[in-house]
Amino acid sequence: MRLGPRNLITDVAGLTVGNAEDHRIKTGATVLLGQRPFTAAVHVMGGAPGTRETDLLAPDKTVQEVDALVLSGGSAFGLDAASGVADWLRGQGRGFAVGDQLVPIVPGAIVFDLINGGDKDRPDNPYKRLGAEAAAQAGGEFALGTAGAGTGAIIADLKGGLGSASIVLPSGQTVGALVVVNALGQVTVGDGPHFWAAPFEMAGEFGGLGPAPAFDARQPPRHKGGPGEATTIAIVATDAALTQAQAKRMAVAAHDGMARAIYPSHTPMDGDLVFAAATGDKPLKDPVWDALNLGHAAALCLSRAIARGVYEASAADGDPLPCWREAFG
Repeated sequence: MRLGPRNLITDVAGLTVGNAEDHRIKTGATVLLGQRPFTAAVHVMGGAPGTRETDLLAPDKTVQEVDALVLSGGSAFGLDAASGVADWLRGQGRGFAVGDQLVPIVPGAIVFDLINGGDKDRPDNPYKRLGAEAAAQAGGEFALGTAGAGTGAIIADLKGGLGSASIVLPSGQTVGALVVVNALGQVTVGDGPHFWAAPFEMAGEFGGLGPAPAFDARQPPRHKGGPGEATTIAIVATDAALTQAQAKRMAVAAHDGMARAIYPSHTPMDGDLVFAAATGDKPLKDPVWDALNLGHAAALCLSRAIARGVYEASAADGDPLPCWREAFG
């Protein structure tokens, strides 16, 4: 396996990503767009999710493809980011045809970033605007760290952020991950700079420090805040041709990557969720083994993307916690 050329989810051909943020509020939105509708699925393992249109991603539902996936800050307010993306897509002539109307299909998920030092005294909900701005800016390159939906993210002891990574399998299929890291737990080990995801790092993408020299598993995990103040939300994508059921299995497997990179993960206070997206460009040669390898690659990419999101975060005025580079750089 090797890195994709950008080491971003947009190494999956036909996908673009856009970010929009408000640094005064310390929040933002991130959108994944396809050149055409793509197969999507979702799997939730956290106890406190916030979502839009995820029920239609089940394999037995009528609509099997979506136009976009949206990740946003703002807790329940942030679900409105998907409305802005839907309006933008409709303006582009895209959506599910119902009679003479087009209805863009835009599932989304949110993280809680309302207690992060930003100015939340605002007269209206900014997320519809942020969603539309993110869609309009979508492209192959995009910022990581304190950007998009990761702008206001925090974890147990550091700033969180927006992360991404990719991998190309020997079969020629590409897998990528996109994640907003706003976890209850830690992404680094104990009081040191080493990432839990270190065994999976490629090409020094988050500092090249290697695994932590030691860890006392008897110590209780460190965590932040109270109920409802955390969540890690992600998208894993591939250019393989997957059914919605196969995409769901890829999302399930990707959660292993979250568990390897965040300590602890999937708690009752996190809304941990993974979307899966498949553009369908490359048929599976072996439905069993190719699907297994895609799930494994999705977990690897997600672990790496989580570490990159924290590693790439940058300092800003009013932050309640330091970024990784302030603490360890």
